[in-house]
Amino acid sequence: MTIDSSTDGGAARTRVVLAEDDVLLREGLASLLQRSGFEVVGQTGDSAWILPLVRELTPDLVVVDIRMPPTNSTEGLDAAREIRREFPGTGILVLSAHAEVEHAMELLASGQRIGYLLKSRVTDVGDFIETLGRIVRGGSVMDPALVQELVSARRHNDPLAELSPREREVLALMAEGRSNAGIARRLWVTEATVEKHVRHILAKLALPETGDDHRRVLAVITYLETR
Repeated sequence: MTIDSSTDGGAARTRVVLAEDDVLLREGLASLLQRSGFEVVGQTGDSAWILPLVRELTPDLVVVDIRMPPTNSTEGLDAAREIRREFPGTGILVLSAHAEVEHAMELLASGQRIGYLLKSRVTDVGDFIETLGRIVRGGSVMDPALVQELVSARRHNDPLAELSPREREVLALMAEGRSNAGIARRLWVTEATVEKHVRHILAKLALPETGDDHRRVLAVITYLETR
């Protein structure tokens, strides 16, 4: 376990705790985050120290491996669940070596400021840093590989049957955690066009009028549950 007691006299930065038992990956992430303007306030390779660190340091974001010692099963996921219960405002990014659908669905359903990313995605530095930013700002992010795996599955009584091909495409990008602006850039359309598609998606899925942000999360959950 490592706690960084140094202080920064400048503007407040996003405070991060790293929980990863692979020392090289953990140190690499710490260096990358520091260079990208984050403040890594604590690190650990032992699942037993995750909650004590979070309770002591109250970070803005926790990056945690899904499988950690002593059993390398779901220690990181278990810690993420407890962090979400005790500190619902803390962002959580769970890293995994493989796309595990059940775990990913459970994480997304837990609300905002949550992400599930394959470790291989960390090599794309720009996307990784953007993902962390979206989570800290309240977004939910799913790895595109997981989205594709879910899309490949089929299920009867599809609630998405009313959606047009373009609306399904927009919803798939929403499931990746992209903003309207990000979807517009990806599809080469205007942001206003994306907003219109999103309104149609929410209406066709008959989601309750509880605020657009929450309805977007419900739309993504509906999408993932039907794949």
